[in-house]
Amino acid sequence: MSAVNFKRSDINLGNWRARPYSTWSFRNMAELVPSAVIRSARLPEKPQRDLGQFSTLLIRNPDGHEMPLDAFLTKSGSDAFVVMKKGEIIAEWYANGCGPSEPHLIFSISKSFTGLIAGILEAQEKLSFAAPVSAYVPEAKGSAYGDVTVRELLNMTVSVVFEESYLDETGDFDRYRRAVLWQPEHPEKPTPTLREFLVSLRKADHPHGTRHAYRSPNSDMAGLVVEAAGGMRYADLLSTLVWQPMGAHTDGFITVDRAGSPRTSGGISVSARDLARFGDLVRRGGGGLVPEWFIESLWQGGDRAVWATGDQHYIYPGGSYRSYWYETGTGALAGMGIFGQWLWVDRSSETVIVRLSSEPVPVNDDLDQCIIAMMKAVSAA
Repeated sequence: MSAVNFKRSDINLGNWRARPYSTWSFRNMAELVPSAVIRSARLPEKPQRDLGQFSTLLIRNPDGHEMPLDAFLTKSGSDAFVVMKKGEIIAEWYANGCGPSEPHLIFSISKSFTGLIAGILEAQEKLSFAAPVSAYVPEAKGSAYGDVTVRELLNMTVSVVFEESYLDETGDFDRYRRAVLWQPEHPEKPTPTLREFLVSLRKADHPHGTRHAYRSPNSDMAGLVVEAAGGMRYADLLSTLVWQPMGAHTDGFITVDRAGSPRTSGGISVSARDLARFGDLVRRGGGGLVPEWFIESLWQGGDRAVWATGDQHYIYPGGSYRSYWYETGTGALAGMGIFGQWLWVDRSSETVIVRLSSEPVPVNDDLDQCIIAMMKAVSAA
């Protein structure tokens, strides 16, 4: 931390998402919030590579100017960048003290992990996508999740009264963040557990399954569903079903609330290399761990008509959403997280790209479009 002008004691639950503190906190989340370990195969990493031929690839900035990839990564607040081709890392770049074995918070790419776990459990006949959520979480009866199916939950087509407002400090999103221990306690407001918060949410006026509405609590409820169906805590499920058998080199972490419930919507931290290995599992059709039919369903995508009228359609025109994965309409699958986290899987070029970041704001639509263009350019190169 000597390279930046702050001390560890300066960082707290009130400021950890703000720069410059985020350049440290996104790499040390388990020190800020209680976390469960996602045990890996604990293999030694090979030495770090450089960007090689990609360093001079010209990338367009939001202001319209072009610059080499290495300069673009620095200017855009990137922390780690990994390019994998046919399962082998061919280029990488790190900043802010990051490295090949450094876990980094991936925010909502965490959701994509839950999608794959659900696919495995469905194949094992421990989980039914057609069943109501309340079959696995009985407390959900009477809430927005009481009559929604697991399939609708995974596809973000839940009818729920909730505003996805990342800068909220007084409403439901603030209460949500306090429930998962990501926000300071409020002296005059009781802090619910995550489970209590989720079952307090009300159903909206429209039917389930008719609108794509990106709401993070949906995937936290999915975390409770897969725990109940799988008979293990989430971190153990992920470690046993995916992380260890796929050969992850470094332990990951997931934040938990006071009752130990996992923040499956955005609380996972893993290294950039291991995230690329996870993406390559999808590129290879599941690698014998995830059912091939389930992986193929991700490539086929979700309901495009529902996506086209949803609240994220502008990101990927012509795309869709299924099981917490973005089918981009460009031949690639993507996982995305706020503050600039990206996982890009391009089957046609046999490429997986990871970009982790500590951008200064949660969402930057102009920069996101530049990142998408950059992913396409790197895949093509």
